[in-house]
Amino acid sequence: MKRFFLKIWPYLKNKYVLAISIFVIWMLFFDQYNMVDRIRMGSEIRQLEDDREYYQGEILKDSASLSELTTNKENLEKYARTQYLMKKENEDVFVIIEQTEKGKKERSKK
Repeated sequence: MKRFFLKIWPYLKNKYVLAISIFVIWMLFFDQYNMVDRIRMGSEIRQLEDDREYYQGEILKDSASLSELTTNKENLEKYARTQYLMKKENEDVFVIIEQTEKGKKERSKK
């Protein structure tokens, strides 16, 4: 370690090398727009773009489902029965709750 320090000591005595190295260290770690924050922000931007794509797909899927529900009464009745457990008069609905592998309960409709 001492030998390494002795090799770079003449370069550190140069005021230009010292100024540039201090500037680089400052820009990498201490500046408002330092590299650590920029890497973190880039990761967050990629995550948000992935989320945006997912939600745009969900919007398309939901709008197709909505148009299907508003145009066809049979589909509306099927949706109400499966999602909200609605039933007709003189009809019984049984809900079976199954245990999944992850320990979450899952609702089956019949």
